[in-house]
Amino acid sequence: MKFTKPSWLVAIGAAIALAPFQVMAVTNPFKAANNQVVALQNAAGLGTTATPLTQIIGSIINVLLGFLGIIFLILLIYAGFLWMTAGGEKDKVEKAQTMIKQAVIGLIVIVAAFSISNFVLNSLINVSGTG
Repeated sequence: MKFTKPSWLVAIGAAIALAPFQVMAVTNPFKAANNQVVALQNAAGLGTTATPLTQIIGSIINVLLGFLGIIFLILLIYAGFLWMTAGGEKDKVEKAQTMIKQAVIGLIVIVAAFSISNFVLNSLINVSGTG
């Protein structure tokens, strides 16, 4: 059987394309990468102990209250912008003042909720002895 030039090129190309798979069969880089990730995780102190449920819930509540605080702060800034651009129109000024009052009340409620949730969750952690 006579090999032509294109078939030799295909054979060489296939050997070059499959070479990484032959190396992976010998040294398995995924296992080495996983070992490095586990070593890094242990060095950072992650995964060695379970996080208590109260801390997870507290983190979720703090994130949600933070987002709500940002929303009310944006509303406060928007109301101030409306007031500044009202141009002396009484209806727009009253609308902006109402929005400012409501945004300030919302921020006070969010700060109070944040304080209460921190107190309650810290009390739960201290009582359960997981903190």
